[in-house]
Amino acid sequence: MKAPLPPTDEPTRVDTLRALNILDTAPEERFDRLTRLAKRLFGVPIALVSLIDANRQWFKSRQGLDVTETPRDMSFCGHAILEDDILLIPDAALDDRFQDNPLVTGEPHIRFYAGCPLRVSNGSKLGTLCLIDKTEREFGEDDKALLRDLARMAEQEIAAIQLATMDELTMVSNRRGFEALAQHAIGLCTRMELPATLLFFDLDRFKQINDTYGHAEGDRALVSFARLLLDVFHESDVVGRLGGDEFVVMVTSIEPGMLAATQRRLQDAVDAYNQSTQRGYDLGFSVGAVELDPARHRTIQDMLAVADQQMYENKRRKRAALPSAS
Repeated sequence: MKAPLPPTDEPTRVDTLRALNILDTAPEERFDRLTRLAKRLFGVPIALVSLIDANRQWFKSRQGLDVTETPRDMSFCGHAILEDDILLIPDAALDDRFQDNPLVTGEPHIRFYAGCPLRVSNGSKLGTLCLIDKTEREFGEDDKALLRDLARMAEQEIAAIQLATMDELTMVSNRRGFEALAQHAIGLCTRMELPATLLFFDLDRFKQINDTYGHAEGDRALVSFARLLLDVFHESDVVGRLGGDEFVVMVTSIEPGMLAATQRRLQDAVDAYNQSTQRGYDLGFSVGAVELDPARHRTIQDMLAVADQQMYENKRRKRAALPSAS
């Protein structure tokens, strides 16, 4: 068995998937009708909308299969998201990548597989619409065209979810998406007695960037800062844009005592960006931090209020030290 390699955009891809807040959610008719249609049109026993998480494939919709997920390293769909078009396996028993795969040698005894990658607006492939049969079969050009059409319909449904939970400009979670993911993180960390810290960022002098260089340049600054946050923090941390020039990160992957080093890395990354781009202005930020205290922080809104206040106190101190800053 050959385990699938990660795509070149894996951190961004996983961040994009998790920001949708779609993993481990209940079945939805808009996806189920597509897998029912695919199962009927192609006469296969199994049709799936499969989403590839960091270490598993999880089925948002499944027809003809009882399990809800399988390990990523044995998934066919993990290979399919590496392709630009349909991954077609006419007979898995004759394919070196899959012939000894537990999903081939055992249930559901896959022989035929066809999976069309599902892309989102940033180009990431989050999973597939796939067909599975227990016997080998051919798959012609008309079949491929039909599967692509069904996959585009699945992509449209994912895009509708993405519009509700993603910030279209920066492609990080919007307020709604961030609050959903962060609330889940709070519950998990509380149950497992793990540390978590919320960081609340506000760009310094952002209004001056818009006023002096125009809103297109302001958008560039927002996109650049979001990318720096994604580059510096771990892929398991939740990055979001609340609106305007306010960004947040829920850090759950490192001890609170290590946050200072992470914030220094962010400042170094911002300094390097300013030096390399020479846009005529420097990106800068103020930040407030609050550590999760389950006794005081029942909701993400509780933490946001405290971190927001701390951020503005830090910004006021910076203004006092540098009167020209705003």
